[in-house]
Amino acid sequence: MTKSSKGSTSSRRRFLKVAAAGAAASVAAPTIVSAQGPINMRWQSTWPAKDIFHEYALDYAKKVNDMTGGDLKIEVLPAGAVVPAFGLLDAVSKGTLDGGHGVLVYHYGKQTALALWGSGPGYAMDANMLLAWHKYGGGKELLAKLYASIGANVVSFPYGPMPTQPLGWFKKPMSKVEDFQGLKFRTVGISIDVFTGLGAAVNALPGGEIVSAMDRGLLDAAEFNNATSDRVLGFTDVSKICMLQSYHQNAEQFEIMFNKAKYDALPDKMKAIISNAVDAASQDMSWKAIDRYSKDYEEMQTKDKVKFYKTPDSILQKQLEIYDQVVEKKSAENALFKEIVESQLAFAKRATQWENDTVVNRRMAYNHYFGPNAKKKT
Repeated sequence: MTKSSKGSTSSRRRFLKVAAAGAAASVAAPTIVSAQGPINMRWQSTWPAKDIFHEYALDYAKKVNDMTGGDLKIEVLPAGAVVPAFGLLDAVSKGTLDGGHGVLVYHYGKQTALALWGSGPGYAMDANMLLAWHKYGGGKELLAKLYASIGANVVSFPYGPMPTQPLGWFKKPMSKVEDFQGLKFRTVGISIDVFTGLGAAVNALPGGEIVSAMDRGLLDAAEFNNATSDRVLGFTDVSKICMLQSYHQNAEQFEIMFNKAKYDALPDKMKAIISNAVDAASQDMSWKAIDRYSKDYEEMQTKDKVKFYKTPDSILQKQLEIYDQVVEKKSAENALFKEIVESQLAFAKRATQWENDTVVNRRMAYNHYFGPNAKKKT
């Protein structure tokens, strides 16, 4: 072998050693990442463990856990496990919790404008349309600006459009506005101001505390949310009269919240999964709500002997009038409140005109198939 060929062989051997080392490193790298284990997050909801709302929180966590293949594991505790329901925002912002599931109106005491995501008539929008405003009409940017204004270290994802909420549970049917005078009533958000304007003595309580307060006489009446939640929380044990339809929370949705530092540290792939899981859980929640709420609504009438009444138009009209007065007052006091209201109004004007002109009223079809004069199907 010549000197030249010996040098060539030596160089080739060195190259092969380096290549082999590089290959070994590339094979070992995923093992090192895998050895670090999954990212674990401890969350809390603002709901009792037995409430369907806590189930929604668990549904979202499962979607994320499954979609990440277990690389991100979210554990969701019920209300009160770490902090009280109304303490969720502070706990997530400070990092006491990594995230949570609740509603924006529960943060009303921090910044009144946060209640505009669901507490009120929605300017004739339903909750799904309000979410459309949030995602495509400027709401997302305004919410980030709002949280920044109060120093909240959170990333927020409103989702899960709720159907129109009942006026509430009462000792007797509400026939006129004057019936609210002096009534000890539970509600939250801007609805506090609306029902106060109707003459009620309002007390804001988390969902898990309402029925016991009614049972002890601390409340005369209360609203919470829907047939399934109201039934499982025990409203049918303390009242047999429920008034349906109201403008106080006509367009509410849930909120999924992350501690911002924890969220920002996640890989981009996980952030994408989190965002897409929000949309998937939002639709899935809507489908589950239709199924479960309709079953419990039927059983409350047949098994629990609850009587349902439609809220009189005179009360609904008064709600709108008082809401406008509250908004005018708060807009004068809070520039961000005013900016959000103006954004919602602009979006609602075109969106609701489109909806009212386009979507057929389903009441006629309902009466045709199921009303008193419906042709009986054999």
